[in-house]
Amino acid sequence: MEELYERLRESVAAIRQRSDLRPRFGVVLGSWLGPLAAEVEDAVVIPFTEIPGFPVSTMLDDPGRLLLGNLEGQPVALLSARVHLYEGYTPAEVVFPIQVLQQLGAGAAILTNAAGSLDPELEVGSLLLIADQINLTGHSPLLGRNEPRLGPRYPDMSAAYDPALREVARWVARELGVALAEGIYLGILGPEFQTPAEVRLARALGADVVGMSTVLEVIAASHCGLPVLGLSVISDSASGTPPEDGAASLERARAELAGLVRGVI
Repeated sequence: MEELYERLRESVAAIRQRSDLRPRFGVVLGSWLGPLAAEVEDAVVIPFTEIPGFPVSTMLDDPGRLLLGNLEGQPVALLSARVHLYEGYTPAEVVFPIQVLQQLGAGAAILTNAAGSLDPELEVGSLLLIADQINLTGHSPLLGRNEPRLGPRYPDMSAAYDPALREVARWVARELGVALAEGIYLGILGPEFQTPAEVRLARALGADVVGMSTVLEVIAASHCGLPVLGLSVISDSASGTPPEDGAASLERARAELAGLVRGVI
């Protein structure tokens, strides 16, 4: 764990050489929200490849960037991509950027993702406020010796998605006239989508949506005392099949989600 803390210090020091901004919010952009990065004002842009210890996305032509600047008048640190377990990264590597955000001074994290619907009433293009999660990845980023300078050995997960931030998100959605469902996010390993039997199991467990990210990040955030707001765009059914006419719905959802994030900030 001493090695982890030293790697964090090295990453933060490299970032501080480029910007001394202390973010109020750390934002992780999942699928469908990438254009929000262009709205960060006075941004210092640092490719993940130039930050020591930072994992690099293998899913995009752009391996990912950290943007430090202002959004809606607030200082933010924004991650334009994330990595996943199915890319071959370890749980500790997946959550390293979250720990960096906390070490940079972020007071809260806004985590966004694309998810598959388990609820017939959650159609493609719907937005979901994550109230809680089920971790079925089979992994935890906290395995091994604990680093007490980051957090406790046994972190409390009873309010992993911060109630106060969720109330702010509900208020913003009402003000914007955006429909915002609320439910449980089930995290799986991936990269394959679910079989019909697995979909039935997920529903039986009480999940509303399923995805391949976020749950480990939230565990790490809870561990280091970083309040989290989680938001999903429903991009497909849990089987991974998008509707034929889903493109327009997803484009609308992307704009609504961007507006929701800006409003919360």
